[in-house]
Amino acid sequence: MSWKAIHRWLGLTAGTLALVLGLSGAFLAFDPVQQAWQAPAAAGDLSVATLVERVARTVPGVQEIRHVPSGGIVVFSFLEDQAKASYVNPADGRVLGPWQPSALPRWVKNLHRSLLLGDAGRWGAASIALGMALLSVSGLVLLLRRMGGWRQLAARVRGSLAQRLHVLVGRVVLAVLFLTSITALTMSASTLGLVALDAGTEPEVASVAIGQAALPAAQLVMLQGLRVQDLRRLNFPDATDPQDTWQVATIQGKSWIDRYSGHTLATQGSTEAQRIYDWALVLHTGESAWPWAVVLGLVGACVLLFWLSGVVIWWQARQQAPHITGNSPLAQADVLIFVASEGGSTWGFAQTLQDALRKNGHRVHTSALENFQTTAASRQVFVLAATYGDGQAPAHASGALAQIAKLSPGAAPVPVTVLGFGDRQFGAYCAFGEALEQTLRTQGWPALLPLERIHQQSSQQFARWGGALAQALGEPLVLDHVPRVPPTTAITLVSRQEFAGPPESAAQVAAILRFSWPAQSLGERLRGLGLAHFAAGDLVGIVPPGSAVPRYYSLASGWEDGFLEICVRQMPGGLCSTHLLGLQLGNRCAAFIRSNPGFELPRTRRPVVLVGAGTGVAPLAGFIRRNDRRIPMHLYFGGRDPARDFYFGPEIQRWLGEGRLATLQTTFSRVPEGGGYVQDALRRDAERLRGLVAQGAILRVCGSRAMADGVAEALDDVLAPLRLSVRQLKAKDRYAEDVF
Repeated sequence: MSWKAIHRWLGLTAGTLALVLGLSGAFLAFDPVQQAWQAPAAAGDLSVATLVERVARTVPGVQEIRHVPSGGIVVFSFLEDQAKASYVNPADGRVLGPWQPSALPRWVKNLHRSLLLGDAGRWGAASIALGMALLSVSGLVLLLRRMGGWRQLAARVRGSLAQRLHVLVGRVVLAVLFLTSITALTMSASTLGLVALDAGTEPEVASVAIGQAALPAAQLVMLQGLRVQDLRRLNFPDATDPQDTWQVATIQGKSWIDRYSGHTLATQGSTEAQRIYDWALVLHTGESAWPWAVVLGLVGACVLLFWLSGVVIWWQARQQAPHITGNSPLAQADVLIFVASEGGSTWGFAQTLQDALRKNGHRVHTSALENFQTTAASRQVFVLAATYGDGQAPAHASGALAQIAKLSPGAAPVPVTVLGFGDRQFGAYCAFGEALEQTLRTQGWPALLPLERIHQQSSQQFARWGGALAQALGEPLVLDHVPRVPPTTAITLVSRQEFAGPPESAAQVAAILRFSWPAQSLGERLRGLGLAHFAAGDLVGIVPPGSAVPRYYSLASGWEDGFLEICVRQMPGGLCSTHLLGLQLGNRCAAFIRSNPGFELPRTRRPVVLVGAGTGVAPLAGFIRRNDRRIPMHLYFGGRDPARDFYFGPEIQRWLGEGRLATLQTTFSRVPEGGGYVQDALRRDAERLRGLVAQGAILRVCGSRAMADGVAEALDDVLAPLRLSVRQLKAKDRYAEDVF
């Protein structure tokens, strides 16, 4: 079972009871805080002997002095058949008021410890604590996978409101939840009788100098040398029993003192189990450490938010779960399709492939990659494998590669063709698909087609692969895949800044379009409806009228800016660009957000080098706009004509003046002495670039694929004296591209 499955089912099955324990624990955590406010703590150098002397003067019939975990001093007395418990001021022994735990905390404590079910409930609470520990561990594993490792743990969180809340709360509370679960199990081991805390039977001791006058407490040597801070409990000798002794309990153990001579009659040290229990009690309840109790209370309260967001995420995943239609039984299928998908989108491509093959008369069976196998009826096998995180397999297929490596293709092996899905922004682009390809070929499985890679779930690339597949199969095959579009939000155009196209093609105009979006309720945001939390560099998907296929544009703004901004250039025959550029102020269009985590800027003080051409400057402008900390940012911008396509020109000049942008280098290829292309500017500025890279600079490049290739080639030449390359910078997460 995968970590994801463990986390999901523990959260659903034990989550409700864990919620009860979390909220009751949050309530109880503030009890130590209240107690700390009720009574003053003893001075650090106050001896127990002095405290006894003060208390004896003010409280008649004292039987016990207790140093409670909050630091206060409670005196138990019995006078005229009336038992009393009172807070006292250790400075003078004065009674401050009654000490009486209220009924509500006692009821909540019973609920927290045993679910109001007695001993059976204690076993149930211990089981829930074990489930919470496993839930915390699985949550940490999934959190590290999602964020890309320890170094990215504090990076910006993307996705729906429920996803962001779950991750943000998880980053804060997982460690504390794990700690409280382990301490709960530690304490349960003693209360359930699995571990003995006491050292054994207490020694039988009695005062022997009966008839002598008892020594005042102030003259007892042991009490004189014992600080109140180290005291737990002091029991007075019974006035009616001349053989009774003083009994002292400290963190080190117990002692019995002769009331007449002051000699210590016996001692019994604390066991290791008792010391562990004491630490567990402090860490679990915050007793004797009220600031920690506040932390525990806040974490316990966050469990409600953690649980609610987790349930919403589970429901969203359930709604988006793949449902393959038209599946033939495995034993009868001549074509097998195996899928590895983290978010579920790859299953849609598998359905499209299956439908196309079925139209040609094939019997097709589609299943998850962990079920990989062939049968006597198998003639072709296709593996559609997405790469997750840093080159990893999707969670459900984590063991598939090792399983396939153990399989033998036999004497008549069936061709197995791999199609990889990934994102070029990541250094490990389609790494899992590549690993599958290598393993299959090493094991001797043939392939109908070599490995093909699909960037960002491109339907166009998938269709081209379908053409190659049709030729290899010798049969007509059209893969017209329409991706499942997430829920969209209607955004409203509020401003536009137009730019003229090149003289030879007046139709190729461009515009910077700024949109607003409608207010959303908390429920809609939790369910992932509307626009997700976005940042500059993320993508907005626009669904143009008359098409079910979204087009993606890099965002020049973030959520904090209060608007959504893109830069759009008219593409010949472009359905979406024509639609967007035809919008008038007040018009609306359907949109959704798609995160682009591989291109985002990390939180850093290191310099940043931004390289963009044409409309590719849009996300770079967004980075500069939000550079409130004035990190040194250096922009290299390439265009054709400053009078026609210097996008964000006035804003860039203003940001230079504000210090958000440190330097600007521009090139314009269609004007005399314009400087050529942006890669030419990089070569001319080679010495300064080497200095920035030597300082640890982060590089981001956005524009066409041809431009990005030219920039990479120029940078390889520039960085050669440093024995560095673009490939090495990518491997260190210092270089990323956003190409179109």
